[in-house]
Amino acid sequence: MPHAPAKQKIAINACLFHPDLPVEEDGRLNDPVLRENFLTRVFAYSAWQQLRQEGLTRRGLIDFHSRYKYLLMAHNPVQYKTLGHLLGNMGHTDPQELGPRYFSELMSALKKCATRRTHTNVLQHLSGYLKQAISHEEKQEVQHVISQYRLGIVPLVVPLTLLKHHFRQHPDPYIAQQVYLQPHPENLSLQNSI
Repeated sequence: MPHAPAKQKIAINACLFHPDLPVEEDGRLNDPVLRENFLTRVFAYSAWQQLRQEGLTRRGLIDFHSRYKYLLMAHNPVQYKTLGHLLGNMGHTDPQELGPRYFSELMSALKKCATRRTHTNVLQHLSGYLKQAISHEEKQEVQHVISQYRLGIVPLVVPLTLLKHHFRQHPDPYIAQQVYLQPHPENLSLQNSI
């Protein structure tokens, strides 16, 4: 490929030497859903690199998967279950051997863009953690806002903001670690358009 443009050569090299590295054509990044998906994968890749530097352990892999549970459910519910089974059956498998396979499958799952339907499912799961903590009226408001998102009336940031508000008032340690609630820095405002 001696005549390929420089950008294309860089993308080809990235795919050959770092097959899990998120790559996207710059023109496609004008689509808000594709842009958010790409940056979600960039931050997941960064978190994985940090875990690798700390050293892959069974506990580390399980904790990583646990933090990505709801993000995976939003992007690819079937692959979420498959990856859970993969880690659940790791037994005495060396984490250094299993980790790269797990991460490749995770990145493949995250490539699939989440939909309003899958986001709605995750939002409903998250709201379930508040059922004992908030009032009946607050529950109705949460359900109303999730329904407005499902119907395309409001963007994803609206139900997420309301849920985060309630979780600040009623902290849950499991939910606090979920990447789904903040897959990338808030100031990027990526969820305002999806």
